[in-house]
Amino acid sequence: MDTLTSETVAPHPRRWWALGALVASMLTLGFDMTILNVALPTMAADLGATTGEQQWMADAYIVVFAALMLPAGLLGDRFGRRRMLVAGLGVFLAGSALGAFAGDVPWVIAARALMGVGGALVTPLALSVLPSLFPPEERTKAVGIVSAGSTLGLPLGPILGGWLLDHFWWGSVFLINVPMAALGIAACVLLLPETRDPSSPRVDTLSTALTAAGLGTLIYAIIEAPARGWSDPLVLALFAASAVLIAALVVRERRVARPMLDMGLLAHRGFLFNTLAATLVMFVLSGLMFVLPPYLQAVLGHDALGTGVRLLPLMAGLIVAARAAQPVVDRFGARAAVSAGLVVMAFAAFLGSRTTVETGYGFTALWLVFVGVGFGFSVVPAMAGALTTLPADRAGSGSGLLMTLRQVGGAIGVALLGSLLAGAFRDRLDVTGLPADAAGTAGDSVVAAHLIAEKAGSAQLAASANGAYVHGMTLVLLVCGAAALVAALLAAAFLPAAQAGRDAESADDDMAAPTADARQ
Repeated sequence: MDTLTSETVAPHPRRWWALGALVASMLTLGFDMTILNVALPTMAADLGATTGEQQWMADAYIVVFAALMLPAGLLGDRFGRRRMLVAGLGVFLAGSALGAFAGDVPWVIAARALMGVGGALVTPLALSVLPSLFPPEERTKAVGIVSAGSTLGLPLGPILGGWLLDHFWWGSVFLINVPMAALGIAACVLLLPETRDPSSPRVDTLSTALTAAGLGTLIYAIIEAPARGWSDPLVLALFAASAVLIAALVVRERRVARPMLDMGLLAHRGFLFNTLAATLVMFVLSGLMFVLPPYLQAVLGHDALGTGVRLLPLMAGLIVAARAAQPVVDRFGARAAVSAGLVVMAFAAFLGSRTTVETGYGFTALWLVFVGVGFGFSVVPAMAGALTTLPADRAGSGSGLLMTLRQVGGAIGVALLGSLLAGAFRDRLDVTGLPADAAGTAGDSVVAAHLIAEKAGSAQLAASANGAYVHGMTLVLLVCGAAALVAALLAAAFLPAAQAGRDAESADDDMAAPTADARQ
């Protein structure tokens, strides 16, 4: 078997078949993210999961993914990208099988964390092999096809997940990954040539450990704070520990000769503020995708399939933006596109905050379209702008830092906004007349409150749960709107008016990895 270096650009005879293997890999990951959002209310009912436990089901994947993505990419560069891709899909398959047959919440969280390990291996490597397979004139097309594979999972995930939940048990949303990952493994083994870059930096075990420990401690503190109180000694200790760990990471990365996370990139104004904009966009979007499915299922009363279908207006808005964003960037510049997209997201969130228990789905569909439009106009130009401000020899490290910070934004969005929702729901819920145990269970989540209301035959409790959840969702949307508006003002004030950098073809190559990541 011939081993190609990362500099090889001659056309590979099996390159289009190999591209099919990469698409299968990315489609598997694309399904998983949106399937889980639809499944969380059902899992909460069947497993008795609190809102905090649901947050961990979502965040366990993201925290591990963010912590391991950079070292996983380096492992592939040094030891073979196909080998690590196959290993990543195998780990993802094992995590999915564990999740499918998990009997309680801790095992589901463990399965999600294991899937995060696999996802961290697959995501950067699926795109890093493209320069070795395709010459420059074909590379942009190849990047678009792989990115489309991941994108396709977003709208199909909720629908597939909803159908599975309507016909099978909740574990089926994990089990569906098993044959898809197996197909990806077979395709990679049979079709994908081995490539590597032995000159890449070594994996820094200490930096990886500091990243995982710092992020995990921060997320744990945010999730525990509503139940324990923000001034609780344990919560304060966790915040302090996370600050120390992250500070230690920054200090170490600034001192090593070849850092995994090149903090010096943040000295570039264009990179810093574009990255901040993209991170805040993921903060907003991740929080919204966490709070919406319980509203559609528990408050509006739709089944799992109906919930998945009703998330599609978000994708419709994203499709519109995908077509319109580039002409806007060409005409008015990336700063205008990013700022306008963030303003649209802020408008959508503020509009959504007007939701009441009696509003109905039509109003939700309206502001979801605006969310998709705002997301599409802001995130891709922001990522492109971040990378095109950097010298060509730092594009790789810039992509890694950008991808990592975006994942951190998503994890903190789920943790912080989910915690805000949990606290507001618990404070507003009227549990008068319920036994202490039942009252405590009802306060865990809107799904649990409806189950208690059904057992007790209490229409009053069900109505109170709906009102309390909508109140919490309103607060979340107001915070999302404020965050998007602040990001828009920062973008308008500090982003460079014109992006200086490499030619369009080179920029397209550098956008490969973060573009696919944006669609997960």
